[in-house]
Order: sequence, then C-alpha cells, then structure tokens
Amino acid sequence: MDNRKTKIEDLSHLGNKNTKYVFETTPEVLEAVPNSHEDRDYFVKFNCPEFTSLCPKTGQPDFATIYISYVPDKFIVESKSLKLYLFSYRNHGAFHEDCVNMIMEDLIKLLKPRYIEVWGKFLPRGGLSIDPYCNYGKKGTKWEGVAENRLINHDMYPEIVNNR
Repeated sequence: MDNRKTKIEDLSHLGNKNTKYVFETTPEVLEAVPNSHEDRDYFVKFNCPEFTSLCPKTGQPDFATIYISYVPDKFIVESKSLKLYLFSYRNHGAFHEDCVNMIMEDLIKLLKPRYIEVWGKFLPRGGLSIDPYCNYGKKGTKWEGVAENRLINHDMYPEIVNNR
C-alpha cells in the first residue's frame, strides 16, 4: 500500500494547477515523406474512430470518426504525425464542418495531393448527427472532375441521390 501511495505522490501533472493545455490545432506536426509510387494513382485511406473536438459555444466534447482518403502526388503523410495532428483537435473549439475543412486544407497545403476527401461522422448530440464531407481535386487533372462529380453524386445517402 505504501508503494502505491509513493507513486501517486510522485505524479507531477495530477492536481497541478499550472498544467498548460493547447487549445489550437497543430498543423506544424504534420510531416510528409516522398511517394515511392508517384507514377500511378492509388488511394491512401485513414479512419480515425476516436476523433474529438470541443463545441465552440458550450465547450462540450464532440466525438466522431474521421475518414480521410487521398490520391497522393509527390508526397504521402507520415501516419504518426497525422495521429498527433488529429489529437490536437481534442481541446480545440470548432464546429464539425470547420473541423473537416481545416483537416483537408492542412493536408492539401502539406501534400498537394491529386485528390482528397475528408468525411466526419459525428455522434448524435441532442438527437442530431452531423456528417460533414468535403473534397478537392487538383486543378488541371482528371481528379478535378472526379471531385466535382463525387460531391454532386455523393453516395453517403444513396436514397437522396436516387430520388433526384
């Protein structure tokens, strides 16, 4: 029992009123590595089922799965840096739509991909679920048209698309 008490007393963060929390996202942690297969189109997909951000009004946590799919050009994102970046949203206050657009914009700035899409599947709060989606296709490539077509014919809700 004494051994456990000593370990608890040695903790430096628990109960420390001077702990610093970062409330901004950290795109500077994102790192890119060369794409070894830039001669072909292929998708890289990430699913982050433990994404959290804060409501900018109430400060309450919002939980989501973030889906990131992209066709790289010259670079791919290093996965641990992506995890650290997504984790930086934990204490950041932003609306769901802002989160997915900020993620996409930061990855476009870093990677300049041929194509990218980011979809946030946020858990319901107050009986309402929000699933924002955004995409981008590099101008002057076939992916520019794919982005436009995908957004117009988004298959997230096929019953809506089929009833047009």
